Formats: sequence, C-alpha cells, structure tokens
Amino acid sequence: MGGRHVHGARRLLEGTLDALPEERLVRAAREAVAELGSPERLPALVRELAAGVGDPSGCALLSYRHVLGFDKLLLVDGGPQHMLRAHIWHPGARTAGREDIHNHRSPLASYVVRGTLGMELYEPLGDAADSGDGGLVASWYRESLSEGEGDWLLEPAGPARLRLTQTAEYGAGSGYGLPSYALHRAWCASPETAVTLFLETGAGRRRYTDVFAEAGDGAGAGADGRAEAVVKRPMEVPEYLAELESLAKLLSR
Repeated sequence: MGGRHVHGARRLLEGTLDALPEERLVRAAREAVAELGSPERLPALVRELAAGVGDPSGCALLSYRHVLGFDKLLLVDGGPQHMLRAHIWHPGARTAGREDIHNHRSPLASYVVRGTLGMELYEPLGDAADSGDGGLVASWYRESLSEGEGDWLLEPAGPARLRLTQTAEYGAGSGYGLPSYALHRAWCASPETAVTLFLETGAGRRRYTDVFAEAGDGAGAGADGRAEAVVKRPMEVPEYLAELESLAKLLSR
C-alpha cells in the first residue's frame, strides 16, 4: 500500500520522464531529483517508507551495500523505467576512498542532499599500450548480473587507457545528470556522511556496464582471467527499514 508521499513521487516520475529522448531525459531527471530531494519532500518520503508504506519487501531485495563503496537503498521501484534510490556515502569506507571508473545501463541524475560528493569524468583513449600522453592505464571489465542470484559478474575485457576530463565537487543542493555511456567515478568528499538521491531512468537498459580499475587495483577477476562473481547480499526487510529510519534521522539534522 502506498502513502501520500510515495504516490506523489511515483506521479512525478511517471508524469515527467516517460517517452523522452536521452538528452531531454537527462535534463528532466535532474529536475525531478532536485524536486524530490528538497527538504520539503525527501524527509517526509523517507519517514513514510521507514514506517512500512510502499513495498518494503520488494525494495529490500534491491537494496544492498554496493561493491563500489556506498549503501544503496531503493525508495521507489518504477519497474524497468524508473528506479529512485538513496545513496549513503560513508567517509573512509574504502581504503582508496573512491569507486572504480564506470558507466551505467541507463541515463541517470543525482542530487546531493547532505555532505559533499566528489566526481571525475573520463573519456577513452586509443591504444592502451601507448601511455605517452599521460593517460590513465586501466583494466577494463564488463559488469553484468549473474543468472539466478543476481551477483555482480566482472568479465575481463582487456587493457584500456582513459583521460581525465573533469573534476568537480557537489555540495548539498547541487547535482548532475549523465547519459548512460558517460564514464565517471564518485566519492564522499566531506568529513561527514554524504547522501545523494539517485535516479536511473529510461525504457532502454544496456545488458552490461563498463568498469575500469586502475592498473594494479584489480576489480574482481580471477587470476586465470575468467569472470568472477562478487556476491550481492540484499537487505532483509528489518534491516532495510532500520536503514531508512537512520536515514530519516540523518536528514533531520
């Protein structure tokens, strides 16, 4: 059963994001997450969800500690087209402090609700063996979901070379939108926990994403070069509701 704030979020997503070309979709998604992430809407939505409104069982199954270094809570499941999530970034959660460079299956928009998020954008270069121009040498993986369990499957795709094109920091009240193919990585750039409202949207979803690990980091492939699965542990319903309650308290500070 949905409450007033859950229904309102669904109506906004379905009413403004359906049947748009990707460039317009990215702009519309940025406007949607900025509206839903406002102090007038997001805390009330999270409190309603923490009380068990909506589909806690279904959303818990798609909420987890992400392999790229943050907690991922599904707030509104809009089926294959719209997935609205809260991302909770903990300072120092990873030794390196940053996720691997990657793109996404769908266009996305992210709005910073609390703290500061750092982000880098990259573009692929030519021959990976030629790093004379200072490009970043990386190992390229294709990331997909394994059959059945839905674990992350990282399949080596060869060496790669990338160029850093932009570095930015986004504080509370700011955000960005990216097409599905954009290569980026993000991290918590503040001493306190950062929270972002994250929306993946669009009817067409790619089967896999590209993940690039800096040379020597490794991204989960076995020593023999075969694909290796990284276990995705979905949250249990009580854990999911407790995380939402903690998020509601964090947003009220």
